[in-house]
Amino acid sequence: MIDGEPGYAWLRVSQFQDRTIEDFSRKLEELFSQEPKLKGLVLDLRNDPGGLLEASVALSTAFLPSDVVIVSTNGQLPDSKSVFKASPEFYWRKASADPIKRLPAAIKKVPLVVLVNEGSASASEIVAGALQDHKRATIMGAQTFGKGSVQTVRQLSPETALKITTARYYTPSGKSIQAKGIVPDIWVDETAEGNVFAALRTREADLEKHLQGADEKLNAEREKLREEARQKLEEMSKNKELKPLPEFGSAEDFPLQQALNHLKGKPVVQSKTAAERQTETQEQ
Repeated sequence: MIDGEPGYAWLRVSQFQDRTIEDFSRKLEELFSQEPKLKGLVLDLRNDPGGLLEASVALSTAFLPSDVVIVSTNGQLPDSKSVFKASPEFYWRKASADPIKRLPAAIKKVPLVVLVNEGSASASEIVAGALQDHKRATIMGAQTFGKGSVQTVRQLSPETALKITTARYYTPSGKSIQAKGIVPDIWVDETAEGNVFAALRTREADLEKHLQGADEKLNAEREKLREEARQKLEEMSKNKELKPLPEFGSAEDFPLQQALNHLKGKPVVQSKTAAERQTETQEQ
């Protein structure tokens, strides 16, 4: 529960691993035991690099109606074409009971904001895309990393294997995540003074020989912005003006404060400089 904000909670997922489903469910149960009439929840996926697909499907399922589409994959081979829905069969294979089913029914209706940034990738983007497409949450922050490709491991020998990119991820509405990411509903800077480190964060589109998005055309503008940001940070460091970003979840966490404002129906300080990464259609 957020200090000084009765009825409002913050839950951060730092990565999607084997224990994430159980940990996530336990934390949500604790929050609802403290405040059964939760007024709003902030799900924080900033700098979450992703992880297990099943965990992202489970987290999405917690907030969405049963059996709606969470994410789909599509590639050249038949076995690369899959649809994952909000149902235990798509995320729970353990002998123990599905922890998502234990969650109070109120979790399906609680007002929800998802915080993302350039470091939110893969499984984080699947969750944000599903909740955005189903209009279950407001996505706030910055455009995400853009890791929308699926890798398959082919065993070559007992000691060696080959990892091959075999498909792309698509949100429920059919949008590709690759090299584009999730565009927030509300753009918010990382501090009240603006973005300090955002331009320096590497995204999928910055990686050499990355799998290009369907509507992507690389240009020099992105690298120009990165260089300008580097020079600005060097100057700030020389003048001892450079401050580390506040800890996520703290009282000084500017995006979290804006998320709370949105949940309360108060004005949100939106970014005046951030904008969607522009792309141009390529011939396919």
